[in-house]
Amino acid sequence: MATTTPPHDPSPDASADAVAPAFSPLYQQIKGLILRSLQAGEWKPGDLIPSEFELAARFKVSQGTVRKAIDELATDNLLVRRQGKGTFVATHAEQHIQFRFLRLLPDQGTLDDQGPAERRIIDCRRLRAPAEVARPLGLRSGDPVLLVRRVLAFGGTPAILEEIWLPGGPFKGLTLDALASDTGPMYALFESQFGVRMVRAVEKLKAVAADADTAERLHIAEGHPLLSVERLAYTYNDTPMELRRGLYRTDTRHYRNELS
Repeated sequence: MATTTPPHDPSPDASADAVAPAFSPLYQQIKGLILRSLQAGEWKPGDLIPSEFELAARFKVSQGTVRKAIDELATDNLLVRRQGKGTFVATHAEQHIQFRFLRLLPDQGTLDDQGPAERRIIDCRRLRAPAEVARPLGLRSGDPVLLVRRVLAFGGTPAILEEIWLPGGPFKGLTLDALASDTGPMYALFESQFGVRMVRAVEKLKAVAADADTAERLHIAEGHPLLSVERLAYTYNDTPMELRRGLYRTDTRHYRNELS
């Protein structure tokens, strides 16, 4: 099938000094259309999306153009290719997707060796957003938000104390009981119960000392060195959906990140 001309493809100009208007490659435009369908919920996490042939017919482009768009979405962990089965919308219920956002690794062994994190929910309550929380979440001061506090432990040893701020509207109905009774990853719960999928995050790291409350919850001495990780997570269309502040013990674990 012939590739359609990109809507913003500049026409040749006889003038050598003419500046061509900006445009995006056709596969990027198709990527944007697929993202729009993901954002609108046309295909939900775990769903099989149409084949490259079907998408090419839908968008009136070549299969190669569709394939390149899907390749980028797979690299971004938004889609997952499965040999002989097709392409699926990525979900946080899948183990390799879960580990995208869990960077604390044991100094000895692997995540598989240490097993899943043991979670204890300390608190889940609705508040009015303070300015320092409202700003990164794109809210106004005083807008409704949820505050969740929890401890993650490995092998019975507390390792992470987290403070999680969520916009109140998208997470209406989230309760302490719902969090405490769910055994899967929190982001998988957000997907299945609230239709919110975290697709990327920006983090800030710095060294801090444990205060009295943190020391008690992580079973360490007050003043013990910790790694502070502040994460702003986004759903589709770069919409911020979570502000998470974690305090990490690194006496037997380390924070690992891959740069490419």
